[in-house]
Amino acid sequence: QVQLVESGGGLVQVGDSLRLSCAASGRSFSSYTLGWFRQAPGKDREFVASITGSGRRSYLATSVKERFVTSRNNAENTVSLQMDNLKPEDTATYYCAATSRYGADFLHLSQKDYEYWGQGTQVTVSS
Repeated sequence: QVQLVESGGGLVQVGDSLRLSCAASGRSFSSYTLGWFRQAPGKDREFVASITGSGRRSYLATSVKERFVTSRNNAENTVSLQMDNLKPEDTATYYCAATSRYGADFLHLSQKDYEYWGQGTQVTVSS
């Protein structure tokens, strides 16, 4: 089992950058594929990024792939989401998620694949 805690959210202006972090407790962090999702007010939660256990492969949603990067540090049990050139439509609560259900070599875009979730961190982009 793993517990996830996100941090780094805040209120920023259009075009600013933020770096979200997710710290995990528990063992065998590298055995988990990690994901980032977000949920804007009144909308469904949507996929943002996924990264394999080794960190060698990642995948980002089309809407963010030119502006966001995800990475992980297995020695420190953390995963990060670097967000650049933020837009008002990026305003949402961002969630970190983890799964080992299918092994750690696969990327997962569906929230149904994830077993563990953090509480979320709010990102607000003001115009």
